[in-house]
Amino acid sequence: MRPLKPVSRSRRAVLGVAFFVFFFSLWSAVTFGGLVPKTFLADPMTMVREGIALFAVHGFAIDVGMTVWRVGGGFVLAAVIAVPLGIAMGAYKPIEAFFEPFVSFARYLPASAFIPLLILWAGIGELQKLLVIFIGSFFQIVLMVAVTVGATRRDLVEAAYTLGASSSGVVRRVLLPSAAPAIAESLRLVLGWAWTYVIVAELIGASSGIGHMITDSQALLNTGQIIFGIIVIGVIGLVSDYLFKWSNQRLFPWSLA
Repeated sequence: MRPLKPVSRSRRAVLGVAFFVFFFSLWSAVTFGGLVPKTFLADPMTMVREGIALFAVHGFAIDVGMTVWRVGGGFVLAAVIAVPLGIAMGAYKPIEAFFEPFVSFARYLPASAFIPLLILWAGIGELQKLLVIFIGSFFQIVLMVAVTVGATRRDLVEAAYTLGASSSGVVRRVLLPSAAPAIAESLRLVLGWAWTYVIVAELIGASSGIGHMITDSQALLNTGQIIFGIIVIGVIGLVSDYLFKWSNQRLFPWSLA
């Protein structure tokens, strides 16, 4: 192995699958070997049976759909507002000077801390869940986009001015194309964080969703269902992550050069 030396796509797939095989083998050895009581950690077969029961008997597909809708809705709402603001902050330093102190302050505030207030303001319906995702994602996106746009190479900007570009033209023709791949990558990372926020929101005052199912399973000491819910979140996140990567490669092919 050499630092930063890439591996082939087939070898990457084999190594990725190998870790999952090792993980499930270790899990099976610990649970089937009786090293951990099933009350505290269900074995893989029990987890699979409980997962099938969730879909077949308890309508878990509706919970999954509600959670995906909450993550998607809150994240898209945050991105639609945060990306333009981040671009403006990165491109124009007076705007950055005005917003950056507050954004830097607000991004350290945990979204879960706002849940009691949001329940008072918006109730326990869908709006409250969306606002938790929005608060948790908005400030992170703004700052990451601003940093990305502000890091554009100065020689490219100066070359554009030399060729007669206006300020708005520099933003459209230089800053945005240069920063677009990194902005998309930032959105991919923040989407992963949004999943942690929605589960926290669903643990309190929710009647549907994966987090709600996990809370009910905890009360019944059903670790098989809890683990299955966690794995479902991971699978959905992994699929969305690869879709983001695939879309970024198609939309911004120059980022691969």
